[in-house]
Amino acid sequence: MRMGVFLIAAGFPGRDAGEVLRDTVEAIAVAEEAGFDDAWIAEHHFMSYGVCPSAATLAGVALGRTSRIGVGTAVSVLSTRHPVDLAEQAAILDRVSGGRFTLGVGRGGPWVDLEVFGTGLERFERGFGESLDLLCAALDAGTVSAEGEFFRFRPVPVVPPARLRPVVACTSAPTVALAAERGLPMLLGMHVGDAERAAMIRSYRTAGEGRDVGLGGEGRDVGPGGGGRDGGAGGDGDPGHVGAAVGYVADTTERAVRELREAMPRWLAPGLAGHVPVDGRPGPRRDIGAYVDFLCDTHPVGSPGRCAERIARTAGATGLRHLILMVEGAGDHARTLDNIRRLGEQVLPLVRDL
Repeated sequence: MRMGVFLIAAGFPGRDAGEVLRDTVEAIAVAEEAGFDDAWIAEHHFMSYGVCPSAATLAGVALGRTSRIGVGTAVSVLSTRHPVDLAEQAAILDRVSGGRFTLGVGRGGPWVDLEVFGTGLERFERGFGESLDLLCAALDAGTVSAEGEFFRFRPVPVVPPARLRPVVACTSAPTVALAAERGLPMLLGMHVGDAERAAMIRSYRTAGEGRDVGLGGEGRDVGPGGGGRDGGAGGDGDPGHVGAAVGYVADTTERAVRELREAMPRWLAPGLAGHVPVDGRPGPRRDIGAYVDFLCDTHPVGSPGRCAERIARTAGATGLRHLILMVEGAGDHARTLDNIRRLGEQVLPLVRDL
């Protein structure tokens, strides 16, 4: 079982964004000391939910502060970026870190980001497949060119060259199909339960039939030593999917749940309200209290034993063998570092052999 940490760079009320970013890098250094395999950094724009606008940039800082742990983006938003520019950044991080970087990408949402960065709603709605193909081409060839709807340019050399395969955040059936058809591993979010994840993995297998997806033919080893690089599957036909979950340990399950119920709504309510649609459609609505209850019930939140049980349950129900734990739920940096250390000491040894 591969275990990582997932850092949203959560902007809890009263916290300075610069301080949060520095704390995020420190958390990754502590995760390395605690024995985690990798650390993944989220990317958000113009909102307090997450205050890191460039996951690749912060990943570079974290790679420079560490020596063993893998570092990935979860995710770089492809709908607001030029794919070749992102490929160049990923290649730099891959080459200077000795293969410790993994590029995770996603479609993003119909947010105001599309207006600010000038890519437009059409890139989000129709252009993700073209963007993903161009990104993969730039990460897999010595030269790249484009003759599509959204990108047109003459052949250019890719410098520095790198052979990387991105992980794709999947929250919808069309994106699952895009990933499967290209043999790319999925990143499955913490907002869905095991049944939904298992269904998405089944859909992935169906969409990828004929490509040996999930049978070792197109799998990728994702994480340190693999770094999303070309190579074999992650073992036993595992295509390298990654699942995100909340991870929070305390002396008792009751205490862990109580602390998250007290802290997380202060962050989630204003944070999720920061999603501003670009076209005037209604913004997302979520019952914050019910969502926190779902996270506490579904994910590894509780005593060390309960955390291990929840990880084992997810592994058994979904087949996932790579989980990344969102560890910032308490909203306090000292508690986050303590959470990482306790997960590493008290939970990881219980789940390594799953």
